[in-house]
Amino acid sequence: MIDLLTFTKMAMDFPGAEEKPHFEKSSFRVKNKIFATLDTEARRACLKLSPVDQSVFCSIDKDIIYPVDNKWGKQGWTLIELGKIRKSILKEALAKAYLLTAIKTTKTTK
Repeated sequence: MIDLLTFTKMAMDFPGAEEKPHFEKSSFRVKNKIFATLDTEARRACLKLSPVDQSVFCSIDKDIIYPVDNKWGKQGWTLIELGKIRKSILKEALAKAYLLTAIKTTKTTK
C-alpha cells in the first residue's frame, strides 16, 4: 500500500521532476510534460506508459493496474490503485513513465 506522500516523493525523486496543478489533480512533469497525475480523493495515480509497458503492467493484476477507459487509455495512460500496489512495481512503472516522457521531450527540443 502506497500513501499519497510516498507517491509524491517517488515521483519527485526523478531529475527535473516538478509538481504542478492539473485540473483537480496534481501532475508530475519533466520539461513541462506530464508523466503522472495524482488523484488524492480517489487515491489513484495515472501514468503515461508506452502501449507495450501498459500491457505488461496491466497483466500483473487488472484490479490494481488498468488502462484509462477511453482514447487516453489507448495512448498508454494507465491507472494505478495506490492502496493495492506494491512499492517495487509502482517504482518501476513510474520510472518507465518518466523515461518515456523525458526521452520524448528531449527529442522534440533538439
